[in-house]
Amino acid sequence: MLLLRTAYGAPERRLEGIFPIMQTPFSDSGALDVETLAHEVQFLDRIGVQGMVWPQLASEFPLLSYDERLAGAEVLVRANKALDARTRPAVVIGVQSDIETAVKYARHADKLGPDAIIAIPLNGGKDEAKQMEYYTAIGEACTRPLIVQTIGPMSVDLVLRMAKQIPTLRYVKDEAGATLPRLTEYRKRGQLLQGVFTGKHGPTFLDDLARGAVGNMPAAGFADLYVAAWQDWNSGKRDEAMEVFAKTLLLIADAQAYGVAGQKYILQLRGVFPNAKCRGDAATLDDEAKEAIRRTVAYTQRWFRSGV
Repeated sequence: MLLLRTAYGAPERRLEGIFPIMQTPFSDSGALDVETLAHEVQFLDRIGVQGMVWPQLASEFPLLSYDERLAGAEVLVRANKALDARTRPAVVIGVQSDIETAVKYARHADKLGPDAIIAIPLNGGKDEAKQMEYYTAIGEACTRPLIVQTIGPMSVDLVLRMAKQIPTLRYVKDEAGATLPRLTEYRKRGQLLQGVFTGKHGPTFLDDLARGAVGNMPAAGFADLYVAAWQDWNSGKRDEAMEVFAKTLLLIADAQAYGVAGQKYILQLRGVFPNAKCRGDAATLDDEAKEAIRRTVAYTQRWFRSGV
């Protein structure tokens, strides 16, 4: 579906569906593995996602250097543009940082031409005036649609006030407070936004959709199950959606229990990543954790769209 509102004179793509937060691959030496990042783009296209997002919290963005974030964004956009133009997913680039650096990331993204940019708020979402300043600066630095990611104390009212002031603010990924009543509040308060995505691995995903969410931003490794549930739900096949999402909940439990390392291990089991290496203080998976994840993947792989 296309919108009439545009940034460059071309039709602007409507964003909806499953937009995984991509995990960041590292070589055994700890360097950013851009070749595997490009493979992740191809994998996500193959399993039928509607979009992809990088780098966010599940991408370990605070542990990436400025140059790594620029290089990764360039690889992501280039790999996506090599896909079939008729069916390739949308690309969303994360630009969060301090205000000055976020503006630099936004300007770089503007040159690359992704489908949208996204930003996590400053200081855990505190200080509404500062958030308004921050998102206004980002919006002015990039002509692409802006997605606000809410966390902490950020209210629905703040998001809607920012949407009135920032012309490029089209969407929100809402992860602040209780998801379901906030979705109802967004729906009741009008059409200032093109859509609301949910996060938190989407344990209430089908209820989210029933309350008006346009999609979810889950982990990458099992996004095909979310795609199947989303498509069934939107086709009116509610029982089928519930059946496949019941399987997804098993993997959500593993993703929550074992963090980014566990999410990377799923990608390793599916042949996308060569390892599950993380930076910083991420917990290393012990043998029992790996066995638990292997057990879940072995059971759920029959619903995967591209083998293990």
